[in-house]
Amino acid sequence: MWLRIKRILSNKTVMLRLAFTLAILLVVRIGSHITVPLFNTAAIVEFMRNSGSFVAILNNFSGQSLERFSILALGISPYITASIALQLLQMVVPQLKEWSEQGETGKQKINQLTRYLAVGLAFLQGYALIIGVSSGPGTVLIPSLEASITSSGIRYFFYIYMALVMAGGTALMIWLAGLITKKGVGNGTSLLIVAGIVTSLPTMWTTLWTKYILNGTSGWSIVWFIIILSMYFGILLGVVYMQIATRKIPVQYANRQGKSDSNIPMKINSAGVIPVIFAQTIMSIPLTVAGFAGGASGGNSWISNIFSSQKPIGFIIYVILIIIFTFFYSFMTINPEKIANNLSNSNAYVPGIRPGQDTQDFVAKLLFKITVIGTTYLVILAVLPIITSVIFGFEGNEAQAITLGGTSLLIIVGVAIETTQQIETDASQTDYSGIFK
Repeated sequence: MWLRIKRILSNKTVMLRLAFTLAILLVVRIGSHITVPLFNTAAIVEFMRNSGSFVAILNNFSGQSLERFSILALGISPYITASIALQLLQMVVPQLKEWSEQGETGKQKINQLTRYLAVGLAFLQGYALIIGVSSGPGTVLIPSLEASITSSGIRYFFYIYMALVMAGGTALMIWLAGLITKKGVGNGTSLLIVAGIVTSLPTMWTTLWTKYILNGTSGWSIVWFIIILSMYFGILLGVVYMQIATRKIPVQYANRQGKSDSNIPMKINSAGVIPVIFAQTIMSIPLTVAGFAGGASGGNSWISNIFSSQKPIGFIIYVILIIIFTFFYSFMTINPEKIANNLSNSNAYVPGIRPGQDTQDFVAKLLFKITVIGTTYLVILAVLPIITSVIFGFEGNEAQAITLGGTSLLIIVGVAIETTQQIETDASQTDYSGIFK
């Protein structure tokens, strides 16, 4: 391990790319503290306190930029939503499917359309958020400006202006993500999300320290503190193992003699974090809409009983949605028919399995078995924060700050593994190219 670290640190090209990435992340953190012009930040504080969990998810993904209502408040989330939407539409829209099969040219067209759609979604999302905040007590405009407004039409003009600023912030994030992907290390979009999530970790540790050490009322407080820390690192190790776990399908080429080490790796969690994000979004939007309308997102309302994952019915629906989306996304990203055709075209086969339909059925059955394991893993990881909150009695802000498991941990580990692998690959490629110079 130390040799790998030394090789990376001694590689000037990789270190420059890493420094460039860190510089971009610093720019993002600075931008997250620049408030949207003319906005009354006191209004967002009250709104965050009374909103559903969907707003809390957006706030975590944006690195607490939303609670400051900065120009980067929406973060990169609209771009992710647009990417997922276009990926799903490729299955039903012929033009998008044709672009996806045109190689690099088609990919550029889809990426350009994704950016346009992301900026449009950011404007709509920002405007809806401003309207939602304005429905609460107080005003979303700074007091001096609010006092000078005599017409409601002028007020909405300022709302549109602020929404355009937020859409511009998302466009800036998309551009910075592209710079990281092109000139830095790792995937820019993923790194920006992780950078936002990581900023919430200090809040978790300070909350735990305050609850069990500073405000602990018994000798058991230190014991519970140690137990929670042990559980966190145990879950972290489990997530790392599951993220790198693969099932390899051996492949033999007809024109090669002897043993072949070729294989097709299939990740246990082939769907990644997408199913959990989909499920959380569907479950949280009704609660947030109810908050916009002035209704209670908690309490005994029927909306809370159905869509809150803290309630028995909502908990069951949440688990079912994760299962459905995991199977759907796994079979969408891994096509058994395409794998069988590619093997046939390459004059290859799976040992003991006839080429063609038998290979397709074999891959489909294996993918189903793997997806069952991956689904179980995602469900356990997704419900852990809910279960641990009940067991340890975390409520309100504590439950939002202290998360054992959950989507955030899955994203951090997944991106960390991918980025580390890319850094090692870049360092190795530079070393090999030096041989021929």
